[in-house]
Amino acid sequence: MTRKIIRTDAAPAPVGPYNQAIAASGQMIFVAGQIPLDPQSGEIIGTGDVTAQTKQVMANLEAILAAAGAKFQDVVKTTVFLKDMNDFAAMNAVYAQHFDETNAPARACVQVSRLPKDVLVEIECIAAIAT
Repeated sequence: MTRKIIRTDAAPAPVGPYNQAIAASGQMIFVAGQIPLDPQSGEIIGTGDVTAQTKQVMANLEAILAAAGAKFQDVVKTTVFLKDMNDFAAMNAVYAQHFDETNAPARACVQVSRLPKDVLVEIECIAAIAT
């Protein structure tokens, strides 16, 4: 797998643990949006607490990536869906624990009117691994 960070001064610099773009080759893994469900009980983790919910979402993503033979460092793109953009800083603090700013994936983050099971956060990702 090849992974190259794309940066240009002709576009705004990242303001968090993400990069403007990533060029990648290899086997692509498209991970469906994950919400803060406990994989054993199927119950929502951290009702009303975006920090706890983001931790569970990241754990779910990590488990799926591992099942595909990938790690967070193989992720080239994420999309974060927040119920309330006021939760951005709290979500971003947890997210940053998994992605180093220098080689973090590209990212989009949007506020949505509603998420499955009325959770506060959902994250999907795309990873690339060697074939």
